[in-house]
Amino acid sequence: MSNPIDLVFAALADPTRREILTMLLEDDMAVTDVAEPFEMSLAAISKHLHILTRAGLIAQEKRGRVKWCKLQMSAMKDASIWMESFGQFESVNLDAFEQFLENQTIQSK
Repeated sequence: MSNPIDLVFAALADPTRREILTMLLEDDMAVTDVAEPFEMSLAAISKHLHILTRAGLIAQEKRGRVKWCKLQMSAMKDASIWMESFGQFESVNLDAFEQFLENQTIQSK
């Protein structure tokens, strides 16, 4: 699966990854802080972060000894533009998408 849009949709298909994106809407986070609310190992969270990074939805950078995650909305925008090409979808309202992600987080708790 090397098509960037395929990678975005595959990454968004998982509820854990959507919740991670919701968390990153507020601010950059250290990997350990991303992992904290989940009942899974740091290695499992790292795999989710790798998928999100590969899809271009987040960027990871080392600051000192800590790895940080930052949301990258450009990949989401490309997927939105692709959906618009069908004429059945309006452009993604990022505020509405943020609200959707927050609702998903609330429902999953």
